Amino acid sequence: MGKMFRQEGNCLIRELHGEKLCIEPWGKNSLRVRAIMGSEFINEDWALDTEPDSCDGVTISINEQEAIIKNGKIRASIRYDGLITYYNQEDKVLLKEYVRNRRELTRYCSTLNLEAREFRPHLGGDYALTVRFESDPEEKIFGMGQYQHGYLNQKNCRLLLEQRNSQASIPFAVSSLGYGFLWNNPAVGEVVFGKNLTEWYARNTKQLDYWITAGDTPAEIEEQYADVTGKVPMMPDYAMGFWQCKLRYQTQDELLSIAREYKKRGLPISVIVVDFFHWTNHGEWKFDPDYWPDPEGMIRELKEMGIELMVSIWPTVAKDSENYEEMNEKDYLVKNDMGITTHMEFTGNLVFFDATNPGARDYVWQKVKENYYDKGVKLFWLDEAEPEYGNYFFPLYRYKLGPALQVNNIYPRLFSKGFYDGMKESGEDQVINLVRCAWAGSQKYGALLWSGDVDSSYRGLREQLPAGLNAGLAGIPWWTMDIGGFLRGNPDDPDFRKLLVRWFQFGVFCPVFRLHGERLPHQEPLGSKGGGLFFSGADNEVWSYGEEAYEILKKYMFLREEIKPYIKKLMEDAHKKGNPVMRPLFYDFPEDETAWEIEDAYMFGPDVLVAPIMHEGMDKRKVYLPKGAKWRNTNTDQVFEGGSWVECTAPLAVIPVFTRQGGSVEFNI
Repeated sequence: MGKMFRQEGNCLIRELHGEKLCIEPWGKNSLRVRAIMGSEFINEDWALDTEPDSCDGVTISINEQEAIIKNGKIRASIRYDGLITYYNQEDKVLLKEYVRNRRELTRYCSTLNLEAREFRPHLGGDYALTVRFESDPEEKIFGMGQYQHGYLNQKNCRLLLEQRNSQASIPFAVSSLGYGFLWNNPAVGEVVFGKNLTEWYARNTKQLDYWITAGDTPAEIEEQYADVTGKVPMMPDYAMGFWQCKLRYQTQDELLSIAREYKKRGLPISVIVVDFFHWTNHGEWKFDPDYWPDPEGMIRELKEMGIELMVSIWPTVAKDSENYEEMNEKDYLVKNDMGITTHMEFTGNLVFFDATNPGARDYVWQKVKENYYDKGVKLFWLDEAEPEYGNYFFPLYRYKLGPALQVNNIYPRLFSKGFYDGMKESGEDQVINLVRCAWAGSQKYGALLWSGDVDSSYRGLREQLPAGLNAGLAGIPWWTMDIGGFLRGNPDDPDFRKLLVRWFQFGVFCPVFRLHGERLPHQEPLGSKGGGLFFSGADNEVWSYGEEAYEILKKYMFLREEIKPYIKKLMEDAHKKGNPVMRPLFYDFPEDETAWEIEDAYMFGPDVLVAPIMHEGMDKRKVYLPKGAKWRNTNTDQVFEGGSWVECTAPLAVIPVFTRQGGSVEFNI
């Protein structure tokens, strides 16, 4: 029996029945696990491409019945029949593979004949892969990226491992049992965190690859994950202020008039945005001079006002654009394995550039550098980053890196990487770009994830809180949303004005504070081509919602300015350690059992507890204050002992917010 196991350096190898399994230390208290039906592993590290700390003190032992590898606080045991169990330093089981067959004689005999690691071959090569683990029904699962289902705890959820508009699949989970788990595979698939078992599935792949870490607290787990997948750069100071955006400023004169009005009113504003269809065509990546005649002059005036310009970049290329033929000849475009190569029909037949191709990434960046960056633009909005295929039928598409079924989920990360690499080479140290999708490790390329085109409703608002918290726990500290939602919303509607105020209050206490939305009714297009082709939404500035709302919004804009020194400390912590800026209560209070149950309030850093108002007509709510601290109500100045529930009044101008007594920030609402 012992011959099936062997040690190669720090790696524990098991080979039997055509499967080669490798467990190796990969960072502090962590293990990487790979398996393949064959003899040679695929040479791709995927998200694990950041050099981990050295793993001193790793031990491996082998006998006739099992082999054991230990790295710090985590230990893996492989039995002779292949079953893997993971333990922490206290010998508590963290995770155990799920097997139901006759070989389970020492524990349970079953005729179901289910294996923990199932490679089901496709005719012609490669595999559909299923990996199964035992489930603890009381376990809580967090992270996994951004899903619009409204749940913070992902236990008992089925999650598609697919990138879509408003859905970012980032397959890192944090467990209440004390481990973190990265599915280190960009293949299209799904995961089920069931009551009876946990099951990870890749529709088409070459090998199994995951990473598991053990930690005494969620923060320790999160920091170990950041050590092996990368940390965000330091956020530039300007990005911590207010961002003004709408669908869409149609001309240079219109945008400048809005910027001037903000300054005339004495309102703090850091960023203003040029949205899509400012260009001559999809895939030409330049201002249309008919509507944006002097970009350099516009940018110069904005900078004199202390405002940075963000410009929308799409990965789409129109077949009648000036760059299509060259990009097609150089294989810089996503290919189709079958059918006609049209990926999206939106004002024409469009295809996506292939972000998995280093040459294509550099080609797009050079166009952007010439037409935007060299004119003074230092901030880009990488929209459509999933990419948003007109039909999410992934078997159709193929990249340089492989078929979409095997690699599609990594596309947004490489889209961000192309701009990060180009900006770093051009001398930028603090890179930040807004993206509509992300994957594990996107954070180290300056990715600011936003939640996509969500509905302008209270339900849409409620879904953003768990989406943002789980994105942070999946390793993306920079997250934002369209304040007010994107789809619909009439500024003249009294009910929408109230919703906008509630959303705006929540936005103050997010990593990035950004107003955006479609807004109704639409304004007509200015022309029939280029920058005049598309309509604009209704006004979406803070004074667009009536005098009552304006006074409230103005108050919260200045509050954001007041707390920027605190926000800067949070950004430094994210940069140095990888901690999320906004996080669930249990992150800072893991010993408080009730804190693990709270899904409608959160911590904005270690010292600010935020309880948003997310239901129509609500003017009061109960808030749980975690044990281990005293809490001050920033509206009433009352102080409460932790471990208690308090009822807060919340008229339209008030969001319930508490500061930790003795913490690093104090303010009043």
